[in-house]
Amino acid sequence: MPSSFNLLSQGPVSHVRRNHALEHATLQVLARTNPFLKLAGYSNVGGFWIVGEISTDMLAVAVQEALARLRAGEIGLAIHPNCGTNFVASGFLAGVVAWLSMLGTGSGFKRKTERLPIVIGLVTLTMILANPLGPLLQAKITTQPEIGSLEVVRIERRLRDERSVLQQVPLHRVVTKG
Repeated sequence: MPSSFNLLSQGPVSHVRRNHALEHATLQVLARTNPFLKLAGYSNVGGFWIVGEISTDMLAVAVQEALARLRAGEIGLAIHPNCGTNFVASGFLAGVVAWLSMLGTGSGFKRKTERLPIVIGLVTLTMILANPLGPLLQAKITTQPEIGSLEVVRIERRLRDERSVLQQVPLHRVVTKG
């Protein structure tokens, strides 16, 4: 195996990372032209999903613009402020700090309650300091903005019956290859 082998740039992992970059870029393009859209996305090996009310035509235009802009070197489009990576990174660090700050406090409710202001302060500080970690993880691990030969095969609109407050949630499946 060559020394330049990088698991993140090979096979299925690379496909997910490139699809994730295209998903983010698409959402950023849509947000710029339609700031009040409420959309979410999810990427996997075969492409990505866009959840929310949007026309298929509008989505198709945004996907093509996102592809072109990523290919032109606008790698910043691959980093999205509302990516789950940001929330997981901050939540993980805050959880670890909270857990560590409670070690050695004993099992009594009173002792734990006395530590609560310290725990809250440490977790708050951790959340502030962790803020740049999510985008860094996106840039280095969860997205790959150099999309190479990635291309969109088709976009499918589906409706998901939620049987709750939301009667029908529109879904779009963006299928990719390459």
